[in-house]
Amino acid sequence: MPIRFFLILGAFLLSVLMWVDRACISAAKDDMAMDLGFTDQQMGWVMSSFALGYALFQVPSGKLADRFGPRKVMAVVCLVWSAFTVLTGVVRGLFAMIGLRFLFGMGESGGYPTLARAFTSWLPMNERGITNSISFSGGRLGAALAMPGVVWLIGALGGWQQTFWFFGSLGILFAVMWFLLFRDLPEEHFAVSEQEANHIIESRSPKRASQESATLEEPAIRFSEMLRSPNMLMLMFQYVAHNFTFFFTVSWFFPYLKQQYSLTNEQTGLYAAAPLLCGVLGNWLAGFTVDRLYSQNRWKLSRRLPAAVGFTFGAIGMSLCVNMTTPMSAVICMCIAIFGSDMILSPSWSTCMDIGGKSAGAVSGAMNMVGNLGSFATSLAFPYLVAYFNAHQPFFYLAAALNLVAIFLWFRISPDRSIADELGLHRNPDGSSSAGATT
Repeated sequence: MPIRFFLILGAFLLSVLMWVDRACISAAKDDMAMDLGFTDQQMGWVMSSFALGYALFQVPSGKLADRFGPRKVMAVVCLVWSAFTVLTGVVRGLFAMIGLRFLFGMGESGGYPTLARAFTSWLPMNERGITNSISFSGGRLGAALAMPGVVWLIGALGGWQQTFWFFGSLGILFAVMWFLLFRDLPEEHFAVSEQEANHIIESRSPKRASQESATLEEPAIRFSEMLRSPNMLMLMFQYVAHNFTFFFTVSWFFPYLKQQYSLTNEQTGLYAAAPLLCGVLGNWLAGFTVDRLYSQNRWKLSRRLPAAVGFTFGAIGMSLCVNMTTPMSAVICMCIAIFGSDMILSPSWSTCMDIGGKSAGAVSGAMNMVGNLGSFATSLAFPYLVAYFNAHQPFFYLAAALNLVAIFLWFRISPDRSIADELGLHRNPDGSSSAGATT
């Protein structure tokens, strides 16, 4: 078995852990709020503080992965977020909890950009779509397990605090294992054969239309330069639409179902897990489609088609949510929306690797940073819009509208045009500038 498959397995398990750690607060929300005396609006700030910390540190985390390598950076960020997971079960008070969840988000911000940097070095181009899907489906599975699983663990371990301690301990163990077993490059790994290393090296860089740019070196791309790239700006905004839809399922969908339909914790956990499991299916379908179309030399379509179809399902599902009258109808609507929403992940992150090159960590971090401002907005928009309008419909109309805008953006995004090509950032091998090297 190729050794790079163990990287894919590790990415899947890491993604499970990350999403269990961040989603368990939704399942534990009522126990936490009752114990700490928080209102729904205050819990909204607790949840959104994670999203803000997660968003703001995406680019720095990606740049660290580009500079120091994913082996060291992943081990450190995993230790950091696991420590703050443990501390979530210790602190008391609103402002202390908001600050702690912000720091927890800061720690987790390095997870996916660091994986993107590892995939860029370890994976051939035609394996990145399904690998991204497998990785992100682990997150959805982790979040799905967290919904009923955290309810059970709270009872089994004796409280919500002990549940956070348990998950934090698992993260610390994973960080140690990652550092011992992973290497930044396949050619440096003790178990990778020469044949596999040569195969990866020969097929991990895209073949672009411009032969001139292929002979030039790509410098590190600064965030200010990313903001000059129309490709990058559109990629960022469409990810806002994705996160605004998806983050609802791991923040407010559980407490909404429980309160709206007078369900028990156990019933709510099972209902809330269903959309996340549909997200796993959406991930796999998109990943398979991305790689299949790319192998047919249809590079643009391999990214655009799954994303556009996904946002179409997202818009339909969130529009139908305005008519939710039973827990089953609510779950069906969210299943449609999240199935579509998770089809966005593989084309989005594959495109980051396409246009980022050696700066894939920073580029994917930038997309995830801006995109997660959508998560921050979701955590606050839902409770405040419901309180202002005394109805949930405005929130779902807003989410559907964002999905519709994103469909049109994808047909303008060009994955075969790197940021370095787009802005003329190449250098000659002797270090001189080649600012005119555009395609």
